[in-house]
Amino acid sequence: MQGAKEKVKDMASTVKEKAKKHSAKGEEKVEETTARSREEKEMARERGKAREAQAKAELHQEKAEHREESAAHRGTHVPLTGPYHNRPVGTAAAPTKTVDPTYPASGGRPAGEKYL
Repeated sequence: MQGAKEKVKDMASTVKEKAKKHSAKGEEKVEETTARSREEKEMARERGKAREAQAKAELHQEKAEHREESAAHRGTHVPLTGPYHNRPVGTAAAPTKTVDPTYPASGGRPAGEKYL
């Protein structure tokens, strides 16, 4: 479930980043058309590139935050323990079988009494 939430948040961040990128391109074109000299046009292009890079950096920052949130939720898992689940490392296992003192130590019945 956390993976799906993370994916949806990433997609929303990507949409925001694309919107910011397109608005930066639009602003760049407006500045470029209103510029009167070659230097002003180059400055407009550089500002547009800087805005696009800023949008991309924000996207990566938001994705990192999404990973941190989902990792925080994954850390609260309580392991299952019981007779049918794995036990935590370092704990003694419960005895599986009790040995009857009248039979050999192998725990099985003698071959002669196999079908009784």
